[in-house]
Amino acid sequence: MTIPIVFAIGADPVKLGLAASMNRPGGNVTGVSFLANALVAKELGLLRELIPADTVIGVLINPNNPVAASDTSEIEAAARSLGRQIRIIHVGTEQEFDAAFTALGAQRVGALLIAPDALFTNGRERLVALTDRHRLPAIYWTSLFPEAGGLVSYGTDVKEAFRQAGVYTGRILKGEKPSDLPILQSTKFELVINIKTAKALGLTVPPGVMAIADEVIE
Repeated sequence: MTIPIVFAIGADPVKLGLAASMNRPGGNVTGVSFLANALVAKELGLLRELIPADTVIGVLINPNNPVAASDTSEIEAAARSLGRQIRIIHVGTEQEFDAAFTALGAQRVGALLIAPDALFTNGRERLVALTDRHRLPAIYWTSLFPEAGGLVSYGTDVKEAFRQAGVYTGRILKGEKPSDLPILQSTKFELVINIKTAKALGLTVPPGVMAIADEVIE
């Protein structure tokens, strides 16, 4: 018996080899893509709005992630288009967090983008504490970070994505085949700002950014 699989992931499932195509996944797998990795350029642009023009931006990337290379290429291209300097730091384990921030300081990084990765999400409390200690404005891919005290996030409404995955699970349990269910792509995104953290960092969030925020944490 082949067990059906419903996934909810941030990366492109076709690039990862999980499915033959988005419309016809084939096999016994389907699900939802958060598009998290496709939003890194947008996140870099939002971070640019919050910091001085000459600030060097650090980027934390897990080299063990299958999409690390494509994330790096997208971030580098976005930085060039925005005229921003970036410094990429590879972090593959939680034990490397402290050393990464030491490296950021040595390279005079003044802001931070943390790429989408389960390693960083699971270690968010520690990462937020380190950004606070080093006084680094940072942008993240999920609202879990600002809820933990991080500055700002832009990304998929993860709760909605998991709800969609649950709907697919129910349809499969009722007899539908995963191969007949197109892979869904998230269409609901959210910008979350922790204004308390912004004030602690001495940042004034531009009115234009505040106006498009979906949630402001006081």
